[in-house]
Amino acid sequence: MAHLYIGNPNNYLSLLRNLVPGDTLLLEPGNYDNLNDVPGLPFINIHGEDANPIVVSGTNPEKRPLFLGRSTHNTVRFSNASYIEIRNIAIDGRDLGGDGIKGQGVSHHITLENILIKGVGSDQQIVGISTKAPAWNWIVRNCIIIEAGTGMYFGNSDGTMPFVNGLIEYNLILNTIGYNLQIKHQIDRPDAEGMPRAGTTIIRHNVFSKAANGSIGSNARPNLLVGHWPLSGDGAEDVYQIYGNFFYQNPTGEALFQGEGNIALYNNLFVNHDGDAIWIQPHNDVPKMIRIFNNTIVASGTGIRVTGSDSNFMQKVIGNAVFATNQIVASDQNDNITDAYANAENFLSNPFGSPTNTQNYIDLFPLVGKLSGQAIDSSFFQIFADWDRDFNGNIQDGTFRGAYAGEGQNPGWLPKLEVKPKIDDDMPVSVREQRIKPSGFLLLQNYPNPFNPNTTIRFKVSSSSVDKTTKVRLDIFNLMGERVRTLVDSIMKPGIYEISWRGVDDKGQMLSSGVYIFQLKTNRLIASRKLLLLR
Repeated sequence: MAHLYIGNPNNYLSLLRNLVPGDTLLLEPGNYDNLNDVPGLPFINIHGEDANPIVVSGTNPEKRPLFLGRSTHNTVRFSNASYIEIRNIAIDGRDLGGDGIKGQGVSHHITLENILIKGVGSDQQIVGISTKAPAWNWIVRNCIIIEAGTGMYFGNSDGTMPFVNGLIEYNLILNTIGYNLQIKHQIDRPDAEGMPRAGTTIIRHNVFSKAANGSIGSNARPNLLVGHWPLSGDGAEDVYQIYGNFFYQNPTGEALFQGEGNIALYNNLFVNHDGDAIWIQPHNDVPKMIRIFNNTIVASGTGIRVTGSDSNFMQKVIGNAVFATNQIVASDQNDNITDAYANAENFLSNPFGSPTNTQNYIDLFPLVGKLSGQAIDSSFFQIFADWDRDFNGNIQDGTFRGAYAGEGQNPGWLPKLEVKPKIDDDMPVSVREQRIKPSGFLLLQNYPNPFNPNTTIRFKVSSSSVDKTTKVRLDIFNLMGERVRTLVDSIMKPGIYEISWRGVDDKGQMLSSGVYIFQLKTNRLIASRKLLLLR
């Protein structure tokens, strides 16, 4: 039976050590530094369950309990731990040498949300959030890391200890000495029990800034660097999907982004008034499957550079708006709009504004008539999550270049050095209609896929007239052809819809891991796709 406990600086460790699946520990505000015991939050040999995670949370998101670091320990640490959710806390490492949060041993299904981390910047090797052991299905969301040595660092420098199937979203990482975020290359996929054999890591809607405090010379680092996946076998076809992020400033001589392997990079904003934006190049291996589309880039150096790639794979650069001294260096590029760095103001609302000055905010939204054209060929990237959503979350029909689907007045968030507001279309929904005029029937791939526990299916309903309605049915089948869940069975108006499914059948029973078929049926269409549920 699950229990709810109330913890304070004096009793929380004794409560923590006895938590079982389904338990919640709520922490009162205060400074947590019991000198008679170990510091921080030690999750050692502690496990929740898929449907019954262990939750540790501050009682008030605006008044977080503060965990004080010591030189002897990482403040929050995981080893042989799983299905744990930590929310609404603050960490001050006091620059004593410990990481803020660290996966020291195998850990999986860890959620970190609304955590403030500071005082971890005494050295470039000190990290806000890191894993140095096999880790998978981590979610890092709405965290703020200020002036760390390195913001986030996942994996090991030799390619061992992989970080797999992560979701990193809506975080703010400011003024790190080294990387804002690095995910290391992977040499193999170890046989850790339960580790996914294939999947994707998604990095979306974050703000990455190295405007100040960065190392220079041989210690200079990009804002974000992702390494390659295993070169063969399990995980070799995994992909980084990186979208909706705001990359700002790197005066150290490094680019805002660097990557290799399999990468989809789209619907991002890149601003570097002191250098380059995107480097796709060999690091520990070479670039392979590369898709760079619908980004808006303002850079005084190079906009996009793709070099040293594996010729057995396609590296496509399409639909971007690039304003740089050297706009694009890539062999396969088309349907981009480019011009000189100094001419960005002829295309964008206020490209040389500031993300902190309320009187002169930066705004990269297109001026009227400047970034529109014929619809680009989207067939190369329809498999990626939210490929048809712009930086603001609005429908992207392919006629605009860059990260925005519109022109004139920006209807969304102006990029600032703050946590990006949550986009409505990412919020939990049952079915949501979008206010656009559809042009046909379409069933899109679910996202995320593979998934656990929730996934979203998006589909488009059309009619010969926008006033007409259509009978729509959306079902889930197992591989035996048996219907296990009906998600939609109703009359629907033309529009784009989303429905969330949490992997249960019509009786509310959890389905086992495996491949399932989802099928959309109307009076004009029958379409189906596969999805993979991982428990």
